[in-house]
Amino acid sequence: MDLLSNYIVHHADNALILGHRNSEWTGHGPILEQDIALSNIALDLIGQARYFYQLAARRINELEPEQNISEDDLAYLRDGNEFKNFILVEQPNGDWARTILRQYYFSSFQLLLYRELLKSRHVELAAIAEKSIKETRYHVKWSSEWVVRLGDGTPESHSRMINAQEDLSPLISELFIPVNFDYEAAESGAGILPEGLEEEWLWTVNQLLETATLPPLSIEKKHFQILSGKNGVHSEHLGFLLAEMQFLQRAYPGCTW
Repeated sequence: MDLLSNYIVHHADNALILGHRNSEWTGHGPILEQDIALSNIALDLIGQARYFYQLAARRINELEPEQNISEDDLAYLRDGNEFKNFILVEQPNGDWARTILRQYYFSSFQLLLYRELLKSRHVELAAIAEKSIKETRYHVKWSSEWVVRLGDGTPESHSRMINAQEDLSPLISELFIPVNFDYEAAESGAGILPEGLEEEWLWTVNQLLETATLPPLSIEKKHFQILSGKNGVHSEHLGFLLAEMQFLQRAYPGCTW
């Protein structure tokens, strides 16, 4: 798989893995309306993942016709070290506060990313960004409202948001650390270097955290000297997630409805 294909797959993996995590809340949300809302966000993310996987599969097959890769192969037949998603999105749901903050952190990043990808020289990447950005604006709006509601809510909800910050904030630095496929995408004009999004992302997030009476966030790059999901080095949580998500396809290879 060439570097640009890896760049495309990286975005697909992020959307798929977080979409799967969100789907684990279906039927378990604290309020029926919000249970449905998060399930719809999961569907949005999995739909975005499909766009990226389909694009990556077409590119791989053009470069290596003997591969005959499909979007299902990319989603269900790769091992954990072949996935390129952020460590953040594979983290367990935990409580509602942790799920909300994870969604807000990622969606805020994704919104800035899609805004830049609208300018991509790669026509199909720009088209995916155009299709996805409206959904992502809603994801940011929905999760940001919950961040304020919980952070500036009861002592219990505030405490849970503080705990979520302590758990998730160290994972943020990876979002802005470029790897080889980021450099290739930026050089070709297809994508961007994520470090260019860091300042605006941090300012936006800290504005909301202040409104939510939560401590400001700072980013320290030292946390990812060992783990780097973009390079296929993941936390232990991804393996368990993939074992569940990929079970049917691996137990019954090539099965169709």
